[in-house]
Amino acid sequence: MSLENFINESASKWMEGNGPESDIVISSRVRLARNLADVPFPHMMNKEQSEKVISEVYDAIQNNRVLAGDFELIRMKDLSKLERKALVEKHLISPALANNEYGAVLLSRDEGVSIMINEEDHLRIQSLFSGQQLEEAWDLCTKLDDVLEERLNYAFNEQIGYLTACPTNVGTGIRVSVMVHLPALVMTNQLNRIFSAIGHVGLTVRGLYGEGTQAIGNIYQISNQITLGQAEEEIIDNLNSVTRQIIEQERTARGLLLKEKKIKLQDKIGRAYGILSNAYILTSEEAMRLLSDVRLGIDLKLIDNINPRILTEMMVILRPAYLQKLAGKELSPAERDVRRAKIVRNRLSVKKTKDSGGVY
Repeated sequence: MSLENFINESASKWMEGNGPESDIVISSRVRLARNLADVPFPHMMNKEQSEKVISEVYDAIQNNRVLAGDFELIRMKDLSKLERKALVEKHLISPALANNEYGAVLLSRDEGVSIMINEEDHLRIQSLFSGQQLEEAWDLCTKLDDVLEERLNYAFNEQIGYLTACPTNVGTGIRVSVMVHLPALVMTNQLNRIFSAIGHVGLTVRGLYGEGTQAIGNIYQISNQITLGQAEEEIIDNLNSVTRQIIEQERTARGLLLKEKKIKLQDKIGRAYGILSNAYILTSEEAMRLLSDVRLGIDLKLIDNINPRILTEMMVILRPAYLQKLAGKELSPAERDVRRAKIVRNRLSVKKTKDSGGVY
């Protein structure tokens, strides 16, 4: 797949919405932080050392007969700022990597795997799956890690584990997360209580694009805080267990809303659908808020003839950089709001009659 395909194709494999519990869990992600033993951490490297890391990681992939040809190397210095932001909006690279001129990423053809090079650490191996599939994401990540470790000399201490640039990642170097859609828990004012309890079991809640970002469209990322003193499997089991409890509570809240406030819920969802179908100006925040309501209506069978993946797709397509990539030019904020509304109108009008895309 070419660079243009990665940037211009809106849908990635993790957006297919066919994973387990995908009515609530949008995606599962596992990320491993690794560093090379004989090279300074990225924030201390010079240009030559950065190139050396990229070359060694690329060669390690290319020398594997199974993986060779399945990954595309993309250097940040070869991308415009808009192209980098578009990859961030697809969750294929981190904002930190996008800001590093000496960084690069190896992307798999189906966009399920990103190997970020020279981010905060030399390597960030990321695997993304649709729905609640943390074990599957971990299995893929650890196999890739084994392939790379056969040819790379990782910075590793027998007592501590993998050494990382930030002390919070030392040990396993693993960060696992699920992206969840929780509109009913927001409507019933239960979210603060639940998120407060999550902090007591070593987990944290972040926004749509990770640390330092805000939640929009009732979408949250829940991830582990602890990477030291626990096995990878324990960390994954802990998040899986908490996620199952959150799914149960979200479903209970949805049932309660249907039973006790069905008319109000129908009105809210109907208004959201009506605005999205007819608006000529939509900000990103308003669009995501209304799409969250429509997605809830689809999941509760209050709206039909619309593919449930619309929320996930629009989560990428309606973002500022992606809108401008689709337009083929830079747009002012006001122009983006107009284009965003047009895309949503077209998308919903097509979905009323047939399930097809390509109307952007």
